[in-house]
Amino acid sequence: MAEEERHSIRIHLDRLLAERGMTLTQLSEKVGITVVNLSVLKNGRAKAVRFSTLSRICDVLRCQPGDLITHEPAPAEDVE
Repeated sequence: MAEEERHSIRIHLDRLLAERGMTLTQLSEKVGITVVNLSVLKNGRAKAVRFSTLSRICDVLRCQPGDLITHEPAPAEDVE
């Protein structure tokens, strides 16, 4: 990944879907977001997430944003 694209944000959509017995397609239908856009988010390729999208996902999955998104800081030697 290019330096400007590196980030330490992790998306846990797979885990939440598995815990709820829901597919990405089912979530897409309930949230009103395309499967392609949810897939981009799920695979960590999203560059941004709108609060309205995050809110709808959390409503459907009955979770908090912190259940879906976490920050895993880079090791100290990697930070300038």
